[in-house]
Amino acid sequence: MERVELSVALRNNRSLKNKVESESGVVLSDCYQCGKCSAGCPAAFAMDYTPRQVIRLLQLGLGGEALKSHTPWLCASCQTCYSRCPREINLPRLMEAVRQEAKRRGIIPERKVDIFEKAFLDTVEKYGRAHEMGLMVQYNLRTLQPIKDALLAPPLLLKRKISPLPLKIKDIDSVKNIFAKVRNEGGSKQ
Repeated sequence: MERVELSVALRNNRSLKNKVESESGVVLSDCYQCGKCSAGCPAAFAMDYTPRQVIRLLQLGLGGEALKSHTPWLCASCQTCYSRCPREINLPRLMEAVRQEAKRRGIIPERKVDIFEKAFLDTVEKYGRAHEMGLMVQYNLRTLQPIKDALLAPPLLLKRKISPLPLKIKDIDSVKNIFAKVRNEGGSKQ
């Protein structure tokens, strides 16, 4: 591990810290590192850094490490951390802000999560709701595993758990307008 001069790191990463704080509404200095977020996180076992450690990286000016972390991509936004936090730090919002900033910089350590998100949002924009079978097909094609779930389809179709044809909501234009508004305000659907 390389040696890092923290005062220099803090100066160099102040803009990243300010950006994620602004986008998430979280004040990083509010976290006093009690660890309750990490202790309760149901996805922590799969993360490279615990949620508490991601906050600490940002606090110490090591935002580059936080951006490269798999943790923001694996956060399920289940709110367990938020409900347990004595300081009411909205960690899911912070994780989303870190993930979006990483994505803007071209850092996507969890490609399959990004691909799934794109496929999901595509179906919601197109139909106003998720179309499970279409989502599964899109995801598998984009991850270059076209027949991965092929054996799951027949039983799900027979039990009417999925439909080969998507169902559109009645006012699909309202959903399309939401996506258009997000894009116009500088966001992206993915």
